[in-house]
Amino acid sequence: MQTNLATQYQGTPEGQEAEAILRSCVHCGFCTATCPTYQLLGDELDGPRGRIYLIKQVLEGSPAGPGTQLHLDRCLTCRNCETTCPSGVQYGRLLDIGRAIVERQVPRSATQRAARTLLREVLPRGWIFRPAMKAGQWLRPALPAALRGKVARPAPAGQWPATRHARQMLLLDGCVQPAMAPNINAATARVLDALGIGLVVAPKAGCCGAIRYHLNDQAGGLDDMRRNIDAWWPLVEAGAEAIVMTSSGCGVTVKEYGHLLRHDAAYAARAARISALTLDVSEVLCGLQAELVEKINGPTDAGHAHKVAFHPPCTLQHGQQIRGKVEGLLRAAGVDVRLCADSHLCCGSSGTYSLLQPELSAQLRDRKLAALHATGAGEIVSANIGCQSHLQGGTATPVGHWIELLDRLLAKAVPASTGMSSCQTSMQQV
Repeated sequence: MQTNLATQYQGTPEGQEAEAILRSCVHCGFCTATCPTYQLLGDELDGPRGRIYLIKQVLEGSPAGPGTQLHLDRCLTCRNCETTCPSGVQYGRLLDIGRAIVERQVPRSATQRAARTLLREVLPRGWIFRPAMKAGQWLRPALPAALRGKVARPAPAGQWPATRHARQMLLLDGCVQPAMAPNINAATARVLDALGIGLVVAPKAGCCGAIRYHLNDQAGGLDDMRRNIDAWWPLVEAGAEAIVMTSSGCGVTVKEYGHLLRHDAAYAARAARISALTLDVSEVLCGLQAELVEKINGPTDAGHAHKVAFHPPCTLQHGQQIRGKVEGLLRAAGVDVRLCADSHLCCGSSGTYSLLQPELSAQLRDRKLAALHATGAGEIVSANIGCQSHLQGGTATPVGHWIELLDRLLAKAVPASTGMSSCQTSMQQV
């Protein structure tokens, strides 16, 4: 696509990157067919190709207006279009550039500013979000239905292994996940402990940076990333093998630290190293599948009693390009895994999207749940806390993380270890 950048963007890092991405687009339209918002709205400007044109116009000097901002806001950033694109257009990166420029040009209403500021300031800070979630759980029966669906039911974390192993990996605790589903990380620690790997949580690591970055506080998001690098680096130097992600939304962001901080002389090299070390938990376990299956005693009748629908998050299948690993692990463990129709499409969660675009998000969730229920499975599992919470808000069918299912199968097959910590919610910290 021929592009003539406006003077103010020529020679800038964002301009150079955007121009390269725009020139790779041949405007074929294949992306439109797999765009969830285009499917709902039928508007070319609510599909990837249309949004690319809007960003191109802004970069070429045309002033952005509220309409431009609205069409960019409606994008889920699911990156399904990247999977579909035959030219390898890095649409997600172009969208971040375009949104930031439009944000500077188009003033938002007081209501929009307040909502976005609240999300940016509360969600990434666990010390604020945790008590807020506890209060919401206590008040849950009295909350309006729309808000009640966003408040996770209280759930115990279970025990964190006290045993230590020669093999050590880091685990990103995250910002909202510990308050909403604390058992996910504890289950991951138990599964890896059974396979001879210890997980370490760096106390000063926090939000991966995605929330602020994708709400156009890119400077704040980059600061979150630098803080995590500082927290992890001594442990990386001490020999940690990998940085394990249990939330695919965090995983796709941390894997992009190297790109996002490439112009920061103080952090570029370390950011690239952190990204290279980052693995989704499914990637870790795929290398240990035979040992895992042996621990579970192979495909058993008990395993086959589990008919589970797996919802692969967009951040896993499109962002990280990881497909089939979770399904393979569960099937090897004897689980009857079902993928729903159109499993490549977004469920509508997409970080803060379900809060900022509730109508579109609810339509996408209802479509996804109808397809998941059609599999006949009595349980739904996913790989991202946002997807889990969003789906659970629309169904009575249990929705959890797939690692929790593996943890349950291991617990049935292997007698409970006597080396567990007595503190139900404690974590191994360094």
